[in-house]
Amino acid sequence: MKDHSAAKILIILFVLTLLALLVHGYHPGAEDDGVYLPAIKHDLNPALYPHDSDFFTLQLQATVFDKLVAGTIRLSHLPLPVVILAWHILVIFLILWGCWRIACHCFPEWPARWAAVSTVAALLTLPVAGTALYLVDQNLHPRALATAAILAAIAAAVERRFWLVAILLAAACAIHPIMGSFGISYCIFLLWKPTGQPETSLTAVALGLPLSWIFEPTSPAWQQAAHTRDYFYLSAWHWYEWIGVFAPLLLLWWFSRLARQGNLPVLGRLSSRLLFYGMFQLLVALIVLLPPQFDRLKPFQPMRYLHLLYLLMFLFAGGLVGQRFLRSSWIRWVALFVPISAGMFLAQRATYPASNHIDWPGATPRNQWLQAFLWVRQNTPQDSLFALGPNYLQSPGEDAYSFRAWAERSVLADIGKDASVATQVPRLAPRWQQEVQAQTGWENFQKADFESLRSRFGVTWVILERSHDLGLPCPYQNATVMVCRIE
Repeated sequence: MKDHSAAKILIILFVLTLLALLVHGYHPGAEDDGVYLPAIKHDLNPALYPHDSDFFTLQLQATVFDKLVAGTIRLSHLPLPVVILAWHILVIFLILWGCWRIACHCFPEWPARWAAVSTVAALLTLPVAGTALYLVDQNLHPRALATAAILAAIAAAVERRFWLVAILLAAACAIHPIMGSFGISYCIFLLWKPTGQPETSLTAVALGLPLSWIFEPTSPAWQQAAHTRDYFYLSAWHWYEWIGVFAPLLLLWWFSRLARQGNLPVLGRLSSRLLFYGMFQLLVALIVLLPPQFDRLKPFQPMRYLHLLYLLMFLFAGGLVGQRFLRSSWIRWVALFVPISAGMFLAQRATYPASNHIDWPGATPRNQWLQAFLWVRQNTPQDSLFALGPNYLQSPGEDAYSFRAWAERSVLADIGKDASVATQVPRLAPRWQQEVQAQTGWENFQKADFESLRSRFGVTWVILERSHDLGLPCPYQNATVMVCRIE
């Protein structure tokens, strides 16, 4: 295959980006975006969320992500949904570009390089063991932007461009500190060369840090919130998730052997150092997550080191398959990637069965919960406080879309997403617990229960699934839910 020009490479990467979007879908405001999208909107309009902004602003103090995106919206003067989608497409492109740069160092053959990148593009929404992560989310996420910076840093490390490595890893940490720390860890393994001399500087720094807070006892409210996150507790992981922890280590060992046999020194180095990174981070995770004395460290989610490991593992695997099997046979490429892409597409449709596969800016959502949320945005005061029940994100047909993100209104705390925030910001845990407990038994609430929410918290509106008449005025109804006012 003839060498590609730089322009042709960028065009192919952009086409792969668009194909990945079509396969994996786009769902702004769903799942984790229930924290990040409201934060962006609050940066643009501080009058929003007067009752509950702590449930996203406190956590995002450690990142520049929301300020960065909000700044581009102000500068561009384009509608927020358009800019958010553009950012999402750009981030996918940057991830694939980073994969391309790494693949170029690992594989001399063009089919192997493109197979490596195409494998990642086809598997963007693959779940990562028991971490509750995808390789790339179906919406704009700081983890994805940090991942793009980490991949660029890995390519720079291979090229021995140390200042660029430092700058890119600093950017990753500024965007997503936890994922940035994993990138630093892998790059240390990648750049490390045994010298026979003990390393004392990091140990001295560690001993100098104020670590007493680690051993401070956690509150009952924090414990309740933490126990809603199965990935905090290794005993809650299923057996097949543990296969997803150890099988990649065996694969990376195999990849390093294949690299040595095939005279692929960079691939051998990257895969062997990724193996060491995986074993080290697993040891750290076991030390942090197993002893109850280290409960305060659980929100650092050390098992999420698997995210970077999985991404690079599939990049290497795709390149080896391209080199040894696909080569330049378009029939083999179709036979491999069409079923994979179709399977990922069907998995996404099963994950969001009641929603559009792609929530294009300005398009009418098929999801009837979202239709109600949009009515709320257009027809209720900005200072309204809503209640939807603590488990509304798990309701049939809701598809884990955030009320805050779509309705732009305040809401009492939920179990699905606000519990995670409460573990990250312990001082929010008592408030989270109080609001969740006040909504216990939501399915059986009567008019007096809703009036109690009004008197205790100032709730003025509720969204209910269609049921019997509760004697509340409901100015909006569809086939699934109704929006009712507490008078």
